Amino acid sequence: MKEKEPKNAEAVIKDIRRRTKRKFSSEEKIRIVISGLRGEDSINTICRKEGIAPAL
Repeated sequence: MKEKEPKNAEAVIKDIRRRTKRKFSSEEKIRIVISGLRGEDSINTICRKEGIAPAL
């Protein structure tokens, strides 16, 4: 058996981010976009509620 090679710090961080990245279903994406289009709340408020970066 081959031993795993030690990863550098950057590879470890990318691996952690990949595992913890939140994935939205299609329904969630549609719900979020529609709430933004309604204009009842600001985009920043919606992003804060959903845990999304406003730039996305």
